[in-house]
Amino acid sequence: MRVTQHFHREIEELRRRLLSLGAQVEAQVHNALTAIETKDREFCNHLIETDDEINRMEIRVEEECLKILALYQPVATDLRFLVATIKINNDLERIADIAASIANRVLIISRYPEIKAPSIRLDEMGEKVEGMLSLGLNAFVQVDSDLAHKVCILDDEVDEIRNQAYGTIKRAIREHPEHVAPLMNYFLISRHLERLADHVTNIAEEVIYLVDGQIVRGERFN
Repeated sequence: MRVTQHFHREIEELRRRLLSLGAQVEAQVHNALTAIETKDREFCNHLIETDDEINRMEIRVEEECLKILALYQPVATDLRFLVATIKINNDLERIADIAASIANRVLIISRYPEIKAPSIRLDEMGEKVEGMLSLGLNAFVQVDSDLAHKVCILDDEVDEIRNQAYGTIKRAIREHPEHVAPLMNYFLISRHLERLADHVTNIAEEVIYLVDGQIVRGERFN
């Protein structure tokens, strides 16, 4: 009984650590979207520096997962929780890395204050990605696969906006080849946002696995 109680305490502490990481990553994504809007160089540099702390948190969560697996050799639902946690933990770390990459792109764009931002709906993409991340983390907290399915559906909408951005940027570069550097970095930001959505979708798929025991990676949702 004592071992079981200790195991469940460790599982709850692990859940708390993952949610704390999730909150940090949510803040990082929000800050990246703010950086796109403000192009504040000091703010961008702060965001990039913060990524190191998130990396440390991700390593700690992974170490705790591996320790629990080694000590208790869990099965069934507990094993699914640990497997899902390891994968969600990795996706959260990648999301934070991409947020820092967005800040780096904004730093480059900020060197060209005279260049007007192209109409590629970055604000709409950002809102959708931020909403997806919040929904995905709520799905994990509430152990709700229905919420997770909604995240997967939203990913297609982000992909469509990114595809439109590609055509818009191509036309802008043809018309203004002298602006290729900032224009390409605007396009790369749209790709980063698409990748953020992909990693959030991965998180949602792990929640579906956790709740339903069903592996759905690569499936289409509608």
